[in-house]
Amino acid sequence: MKHAGPAALDTLALLIGAIRERGALKEPRPGVFYRKGKAFLHFHEDPAGLFADLRVDAEWERFRVSEQDERATFLVFLDRSL
Repeated sequence: MKHAGPAALDTLALLIGAIRERGALKEPRPGVFYRKGKAFLHFHEDPAGLFADLRVDAEWERFRVSEQDERATFLVFLDRSL
């Protein structure tokens, strides 16, 4: 599964904008977010869809974010993680 390229990130523009509004994360590259100096969130594209990898404690958890309802669910989980 490869990291999301520019076209995939464009598809996720509203989601990424909502993440940026939270202000708790640094974004050194488009769609790659750090928290307290550690990689925290990034996106992947795959034939199965678009996915967000979020660091929860010391482990990465993968969330499908291809559909609007999946994105809304992801934002709820992200808010709990922050």
